[in-house]
Amino acid sequence: MENKKLLTLTLGGLSIGTTEFVMMGILPQVAKDFAITIPEAGHFIASYALGVVIGAPLFAITCSKLPPKKLLLILMSIFTLFNGLTALSTGHTMMVFTRLMSGLPHGAFFGVGSVVAARLATKGKEAAAMSIMFAGLTIANIAMVPLGTYIGLHYSWRYVFAIIAVLGLLTVIFIAKVLPALPANPSGSIQKELGIFKRPMVWLMILITAIGTGGLFAWISYIAPMLTGITHFNASAVPYVMIVAGIGMFVGNILGGKLADKLAPENALLISLVAVATSLLLDYFFADNQLMTIVGTFLTGAASFALIAPIQILMIRIASDAEILGASATQAAFNIGNAIGAFAGGLPIAAGFGYSSPILIGILMVLIGIALTLGLIQMRQRSLKAKVITAKC
Repeated sequence: MENKKLLTLTLGGLSIGTTEFVMMGILPQVAKDFAITIPEAGHFIASYALGVVIGAPLFAITCSKLPPKKLLLILMSIFTLFNGLTALSTGHTMMVFTRLMSGLPHGAFFGVGSVVAARLATKGKEAAAMSIMFAGLTIANIAMVPLGTYIGLHYSWRYVFAIIAVLGLLTVIFIAKVLPALPANPSGSIQKELGIFKRPMVWLMILITAIGTGGLFAWISYIAPMLTGITHFNASAVPYVMIVAGIGMFVGNILGGKLADKLAPENALLISLVAVATSLLLDYFFADNQLMTIVGTFLTGAASFALIAPIQILMIRIASDAEILGASATQAAFNIGNAIGAFAGGLPIAAGFGYSSPILIGILMVLIGIALTLGLIQMRQRSLKAKVITAKC
């Protein structure tokens, strides 16, 4: 029964994942429709990411006293409304605004959803429960993003956002009908919520998320020109390679949840980051080999999404008295990692080092994430020892 309830969150993840990633595939059609350049159309991607970064802490702080179910209903209602308005956008300014507003609920939904999943889970299986919700993101990359790209190319990009709005509406209905009414945090307050940012381990988690996962975005942001320019795939094959990455993300997300339940989540996080660095090395050294590139794409997608559940469960434990804000903050950090990775990965290309060079930037970012995680593990060990000594006294 628990898993059936969690599928409601999976549907929300599918809706959000589709609207976040489909814009990359339909950008030329949107730009043509509005008679703007591709870089100008890129503002629609940036405005959504900005919405995520703003909305994640905003909702988590201001709505901390609301019951989780009610907050999820509010978030998905906003999501549905503004994706519907995106389909009706008349120009650049309106599109930037609707995309910004569509992004606001993103981080808070996954933050609240992570807490709900943990509360509904059998003890010891909290991370696996969270991975069920995040499976929606991976399914979006496997199925909905390619489908949306096809619809945008052959029919209209507006239909894509209309479909997303329908998915959002279905999510609202299922949340109302299926999810149980869990109690709000009775001691929640803005001052107490913000107090978690005085903890060094919270900031370490934000840095690990933003920098460590940024390695994925340094690689995947420039994978298309690498596939055509270095691996010599035909441009028509790129979407199929991206589906391979999506399948890897789906598998890695599930495995990451199981790993974080079997091990201490900080150890699961370290193992996953090492796996990301290793797979990125494989991507770099075999960038001119088609078969190995497909293998490496699957492994990098899997290793990167294996990070999600350990990060979420670890942040919830570190920020236990403001768990929704903590879980939402990591979602904002993921999107900061997206921006940092994409920007940093473009620098060596601009300097003339070729389309495989962003992978080296990605490896460097993941190595920094590994170093920060080792520091976090030491801090956690010292904290636990201090608690044991205090308890004995």
